[in-house]
Amino acid sequence: MIAFTLACEAGHEFESWFSSGAAFEQQAKRRLVACPICGSPKVGKTVMAPSVARTDNRTRQQAVETAPPPPDATPHPPQAPQPHAVLGEPERKLRDMIRTLRKHVAENADYVGRKFPEEARQMHHGEIEHRSIWGEASHEEAKALAEEGVEVHPLPMLPDERN
Repeated sequence: MIAFTLACEAGHEFESWFSSGAAFEQQAKRRLVACPICGSPKVGKTVMAPSVARTDNRTRQQAVETAPPPPDATPHPPQAPQPHAVLGEPERKLRDMIRTLRKHVAENADYVGRKFPEEARQMHHGEIEHRSIWGEASHEEAKALAEEGVEVHPLPMLPDERN
């Protein structure tokens, strides 16, 4: 799965998940992707920074985040107002449930990273002892596991967890 930051012709920005870049292009061409704010089907991708997993400790990232800007950095011009939402109680409860689920899995299952498809398949076939695991799998890998009868579940992510 891949998340794209999208914008409509009116400049409304929003995020949406697709199985691949090609899936986005196909859906946009068929006018199946629309702005959630104004409903416009004229939607395109915006420039995005890649999401890169870190393997070292967070010390270096914290140093980057707290470092002052270089002396020659010029301030950016003010941006146009962006859409925001105030969540109602049902949405806040749902976000809390998602956070609770992710915390429970992280605390009670073994993290196996990119070995997830291999380990899940081995447990399913009885090659290794069954235990709770979590990790990364592409959309295609997860689909293949499900087609083989391996019970896998995607862990939902909240927007603030991707930053």
